[in-house]
Amino acid sequence: MKINWGTGIVIAFGVFMTFILYFVFEVQSNSKYDNDLVVEEYYKHDSHFQDEMTRIQNAHDLQQKLSVEYISEGVRVIFPTTFESDKIKGNVLLYRASNKKFDFNTPIALSNSTLLIPKKKLIKGQWNVNIEWQYEGKKYLSKEVIYVN
Repeated sequence: MKINWGTGIVIAFGVFMTFILYFVFEVQSNSKYDNDLVVEEYYKHDSHFQDEMTRIQNAHDLQQKLSVEYISEGVRVIFPTTFESDKIKGNVLLYRASNKKFDFNTPIALSNSTLLIPKKKLIKGQWNVNIEWQYEGKKYLSKEVIYVN
């Protein structure tokens, strides 16, 4: 039996489609490949985008900016010293884009305008730090990326 070029092309397409479908099925069914989204309820989160941008702009407009740094004891968040520490409310979300099992949220409880997140809660790698806070009714949002060694 002799195969002409038209039959060869159809066979090649069939083999290629089988190859692609095998890998799609493998990735979807194997628990080793994590398909989590970075943000749960993505579209709901996206609908509040303008509010988020306003809070980021409020934080950017401050004369003394909030700072986040990694030190030997953990992650230190320093709020502006011009604000009274007991009037700052909010929370700090640390999340790993690679695995949501390590994400955690810490309420803001300040001493001398400083919040320390202990190193024992952190694993090595990149962390995204979102600080949502308010002072006297005005809302702020600061986003930072830190690397833990």
